[in-house]
Amino acid sequence: MPPRSIRIEHFGQAAVTTTPEAMAIEAGGSFPAADRIPGAAGDAFDWHAWYQAWSAKQGLKREGSPEPTHLQVEAADSFEAVIPWSQLSKAAVVYSINGQDLGSSGPLRLYVPDGESACLNVKRVTVFRIGYADGKQPEATYGFKNQFTPAELTSSLRKV
Repeated sequence: MPPRSIRIEHFGQAAVTTTPEAMAIEAGGSFPAADRIPGAAGDAFDWHAWYQAWSAKQGLKREGSPEPTHLQVEAADSFEAVIPWSQLSKAAVVYSINGQDLGSSGPLRLYVPDGESACLNVKRVTVFRIGYADGKQPEATYGFKNQFTPAELTSSLRKV
């Protein structure tokens, strides 16, 4: 996947690759990130506005179709977060600063100002997985995909 590409995976659909700029256009416009997240820099688009437009374009918005239960976000550094859909009402996706890409903190940055998780700012987002869970909504979780035990870390240091 090229570095500025964003992969969108939606339950039951083939994955789609897009760009931050295309997502902003699909969302119907952008706003200063600081309007929603005090102190945040850059241009952002509304997560739900983007999802509504994208899902309609994909033919996913049919009468009686279920609302997603969660969003799983994957970053370029192997960081992952799962955010309950109900916490995304004010989520903002930052895609540029002064018309330029985000550089080392991009290609996208997701802010979740109403989230319950300690992880309300995910940098370097490259994958959005929109999911459905049977029963109750999943809880917010976050962490790195690659996890090591203290023993594994210690043994690696001894070999150096």
